[in-house]
Amino acid sequence: MGDLFVLAEHRQGALREITFEMLSKAPEVAKALGGEVVAVLLGSGVDAFAEKLAAYSDKVLYVDDPLFADYNSDKYQKVLAELLKAHKPHVFMVGHTTQGVDMAPALAVELKLPMVTDVMDINITDGKLSPVRQYYSGKVNADFGFKGDPPYLLTIREASFEIVDGSKQGTIEKVESPLKEDLDYRRFIEYIEAEVGDVDITQSEILVAVGRGIREDKNMPLIEDLAKAIGADICGSRAATDAGWLPHDRQGGTSGKVVKPKLYIAIGISGAFQHLAGMKGAKTIVAINKDPDAPIFTEADYAIIDDLFKVVPKLTEKIIELKG
Repeated sequence: MGDLFVLAEHRQGALREITFEMLSKAPEVAKALGGEVVAVLLGSGVDAFAEKLAAYSDKVLYVDDPLFADYNSDKYQKVLAELLKAHKPHVFMVGHTTQGVDMAPALAVELKLPMVTDVMDINITDGKLSPVRQYYSGKVNADFGFKGDPPYLLTIREASFEIVDGSKQGTIEKVESPLKEDLDYRRFIEYIEAEVGDVDITQSEILVAVGRGIREDKNMPLIEDLAKAIGADICGSRAATDAGWLPHDRQGGTSGKVVKPKLYIAIGISGAFQHLAGMKGAKTIVAINKDPDAPIFTEADYAIIDDLFKVVPKLTEKIIELKG
């Protein structure tokens, strides 16, 4: 059987979106492998999480124990190692997040699992798993194959897959934890939330993003007028935040924040790999750039190839006119 295990990640009392992104892709892969989707959940007081995961999985295996009230990679590793040895899934998917990259490599070493990190797509080629990751700043997609036997461990890049509505009614099985006592050599101290400015761009439904193309700070009012006209928040590329045009908590991209708005308007952004990776999950992408070869156009749904200093004022004017 080609069962596919997905580790559910949660933090501060909420399941994280990467969990549902992986579970949205998992049925396609599991079907091709002839197996089922199994969500794996570790935590304390997580019955409600298990119920929610059952809508996205054929089965939920969960450990509910006070020892897992807070994330600890060593505790996770001990339990997950036993689950993988007992059930022998074909694939184990983990988010490529701070938690995932903390725990997954050690688990792979312990169980001698073939592993591919930062996966952004999964194909099945001739009945065999073929994960995809990128190289050379996103210029090359590499398809991987495995020589060894499964299980295979994959860490999945955030925002790689669109979340779909869960329509399954999976079974839920509570598993007794093999960890019987706490670990004294590594323990959770406290959770410190990163500071969020006046706007949390990860929650914005409409974003206007600026890049190096606006040239200088005195041109920002052009962007602000457009954002105001459409009710958008403003974010920027690393070039824009490094230049001081925007605070660093407004930076989108892998070195900033991953955003998934309904509408993303990129203005004067060429589209380096790091930026594209952080915004490609947007529902609709509009790009304004005078360079027809700008990488941003590979992701854009609508491309405006022209000088932003001519386009943006006209666009703002037209939106205001249409809104009356």
